[in-house]
Amino acid sequence: MTPATTTRKDFLSVLDFDSADLEVCLKLAAQLKSDRSLGRQAPTADALDGRHIAVLFDKPSLRTRTTFEIAAHELGGHVVSLTPDVAHGAREAVADVARSLERWVDAVVIRTFSQRLLQEFASAAPRLHVVNALTDDEHPCQAIADFLTLQERWGQLRGRTVTYVGDGNNVATSLVHAAAMLGVHVHVASPETYQLPHAVVQQATAVARHGARLRLFSDAADAVAGADAVYTDTWTSMGQELEADARRRAFAAFQVNEELMAAAKPGALFMHCLPAHRGEEVTAEVFESDTSVVFDQAENRLHAQKALLLMLLAPSRA
Repeated sequence: MTPATTTRKDFLSVLDFDSADLEVCLKLAAQLKSDRSLGRQAPTADALDGRHIAVLFDKPSLRTRTTFEIAAHELGGHVVSLTPDVAHGAREAVADVARSLERWVDAVVIRTFSQRLLQEFASAAPRLHVVNALTDDEHPCQAIADFLTLQERWGQLRGRTVTYVGDGNNVATSLVHAAAMLGVHVHVASPETYQLPHAVVQQATAVARHGARLRLFSDAADAVAGADAVYTDTWTSMGQELEADARRRAFAAFQVNEELMAAAKPGALFMHCLPAHRGEEVTAEVFESDTSVVFDQAENRLHAQKALLLMLLAPSRA
């Protein structure tokens, strides 16, 4: 195993890691993926024995919830499922929920709307590890899986260019954070009113290493030119359903199709965090193409999250 370096309590954002932590997490995830075929004979099969991990999901989830639960089980931990109605402040203060949970469990994995709620959880319970499984602002676990996938395909990440086409949302934010730390250039193409927040641009600039550059575009073809990978996400995220028609109109020129992919480097990878809507943000032809790695990304959620749990809860075993 790669020696763990993190002493972080929580993972609310990619920015909770430094570049060394992120690189260790990727190396560890790759090793865990290789070891998975060993089953109960894997070196980390009992790494979280006696540890309890609560999962609390306000939003629907297939990949995140399934992979976190499997990850905990495969590391020897125990999963406790919580329902949102008892844990998000309707019955009692969020701080009281967190302070109660830290007496029983070691970590809580939360998917919710508000980044502030995660911060409140983490601040109220100094012994409880809090993990962001997606908020409206950030999706850091997805970014680890994304760069594990790219590392598998490319080997060396530094100096590559990823173009993100679509809404400057939570997925784009975490992608940009991680890319900057890893020395990967990112182009983000969005309609003007849906661009990446200025604060995120500043954050990425502050943590950039190895000459990583972030550029914003209002034209998708310009952004994709010369890219090694093209990434997109749904135009309408959870909680934005009333905006769906307006978003379809705004993003119509930002569909990832064969013509757009032709502007990228030959053999450029296609990426999507899923769920996807074929015929909207991406055509079926691109989604099902030989260069699509979307299900590698989905698979790698498991290995990335196993690495994350090890680093937070059992650094001596990581």
